[in-house]
Amino acid sequence: MASGFGIHGGPGRCYPIWMDFSECMSKTDDPKKCVDFRTDYIECLHHRKEFTKLNRYFREEKRQRDGGEPQAHGGGEGH
Repeated sequence: MASGFGIHGGPGRCYPIWMDFSECMSKTDDPKKCVDFRTDYIECLHHRKEFTKLNRYFREEKRQRDGGEPQAHGGGEGH
């Protein structure tokens, strides 16, 4: 994971972010100061925020294409 080697032998895509996080943790007495580095590293690994944004975009695009109303109560009628 944080070895520095990617799947194709070069540096891993998240390794520079890991190094920033690691450096921050080694230089601070308060780990809360490094929360932004940690968040960036987790996002680089898992892309949760990116996928959430894309899913929201595609749901809205589909809703507009189908001419439907926003699904305020968790589901549509007749689906």
